[in-house]
Amino acid sequence: MHIPDSMLQGSVCPATATVSAIGIAAAAYYGMNGEKPSASRFAAITALIFAGQMMNFSIMNGTSGHLLGGVLAASLLGTPFGVLSVAMVVVIQSLVFSDGGVTVLGANLLNMAIIGAGLGGMLRSTLAARWQSPRGEILATAVAAWASVVLASFTVSVELAIDGQIVFSSVVAAMVATHALIGIGEAIITVAACLFVHSTGTVKIQRGHVVVPFTAATVIALLLSPFASGFPDGLEWVAEKYQFLHESAPAFVGPLPDYSVSFIGNEMLSTGLSGMIGVIISFAAAWALHRFISLFVAQQQIA
Repeated sequence: MHIPDSMLQGSVCPATATVSAIGIAAAAYYGMNGEKPSASRFAAITALIFAGQMMNFSIMNGTSGHLLGGVLAASLLGTPFGVLSVAMVVVIQSLVFSDGGVTVLGANLLNMAIIGAGLGGMLRSTLAARWQSPRGEILATAVAAWASVVLASFTVSVELAIDGQIVFSSVVAAMVATHALIGIGEAIITVAACLFVHSTGTVKIQRGHVVVPFTAATVIALLLSPFASGFPDGLEWVAEKYQFLHESAPAFVGPLPDYSVSFIGNEMLSTGLSGMIGVIISFAAAWALHRFISLFVAQQQIA
C-alpha cells in the first residue's frame, strides 16, 4: 500500500503530511508520558515489522498483499510506540529503498502508521476490554488487524479522489474489496506473530522479548524475502486496472532502490542482503529514537 510519487501530486500531499506530523507528535507525547517498552524491545519489533512488510503473499487474480503491521506493533509495544514503530519503517522504506515516494510520505504515514497502528491499536484495545478473555483478546487482535487494512485502503481511495486521480465511487469498491482479502492475511499473520512472540518471551526469559523478534526479522529478511510473491500489491493492481498508475522517475532515489544491492548479480542474494540491511537500519534507528525520547523525558523530570 505504498503510494509512489507519481500517484499523488496535489494539495493532498501537504495536507496528509500535516495530519501525519500531528499524529506522530501525539504518539510521541503519549509514549513519553505512558508505559514504555525497552529500547531493545522497541528496536526488535520495528525490525520485525520492516521484515514482515517485505513478504508479499498472493491472494487472487494475480494480486498480492503484504503485512501492514500496525496492529501487530500496537499489540506488542502499545499503541503510541506502535505508531512510532510503523512510522519509522515507512520513512526508512522511502528514504533508503524508494518504496513509497518522498513527496507522498505524509500520505503513506497517515495510511499505515496513524490509521494502521493508531486507529487499529485503539480499536484492538477497545474490543479487548469488551471481550475480556484470552480468546476475546485474540479475536480483538484479528478484527482490528483486518479493519486496519480496510480503513487504510478506504483512506487511500479518498486521497486519490481528492487529488483528482479517479472518481471516488469508481475506486473505493475495488480498493476495499481487494484489501478486505489482504486483511484476512493480515489478521492471521498478526495473531500468529503475537502468540509466537508472547509465548517465547516470557517473564522468566526476558531476553526472549528482544532475541525472538529480532531473530525472526533476520530469518524473514535474509532467507524468506527472496521468495515473496512478485505479483503487484493491492494498490498497484487497482491502479493498473483503472489506469491511474503513471510510471515516472521518483523525486528521490534511495541508495538501495527496489530492495536490491547493485553490485550483486544474483537477484535472490541481493534481495536477502538488502532486507538484512533494512533490518539493521530499522533496529538502530528505532533504538536511537527510543534513547532520545528517554533522555528527553529524563531531562524534563530533572527540570
